[in-house]
Amino acid sequence: MDEELSQLSESLGAALLRHRSLLTCAESCTGGWVAAVVTATAGSSNWFERGFVTYSDDSKREMLGVPSALLSAHGAVSEETARAMATGALAHSHAQVALAITGIAGPGGGSPGKPVGTVCFSWCMGATDTSSETRLFPGDREAVRRAALIHALSGLMLRLEGAAKTMP
Repeated sequence: MDEELSQLSESLGAALLRHRSLLTCAESCTGGWVAAVVTATAGSSNWFERGFVTYSDDSKREMLGVPSALLSAHGAVSEETARAMATGALAHSHAQVALAITGIAGPGGGSPGKPVGTVCFSWCMGATDTSSETRLFPGDREAVRRAALIHALSGLMLRLEGAAKTMP
């Protein structure tokens, strides 16, 4: 693992330990890369609970409880689906913090409304604090997946730092 990913994972682990929180992740287009990066960090068993690789719609429904109607209405690559993936990961784990990633890494699969490089994210900080966003990343499949990984972990770090500032 390269230095940037290693440092990001170590920082995330330290933040989760400060919050006394466990992380779970639900990944689609990154195919388990989040779980691989965080578990490459020594001591991650103290802050990483489990990961779900839910590449197909069936796996999103079966493993995370993403409703069929939501997938039909919004598609697998949508903030609505990312939010359902994140909340489903929390519901099917012992973690307190979740992140989810779903997107189109390419080279095919894009459409005018959702071009290649479209990635949707969601972060849950407990059962009631969920946020999501969509980003468009340039590059080939590897570049899109790496950018999504970094954005997901960095986004979680920002949310953990923000939560720390609001703690008494």
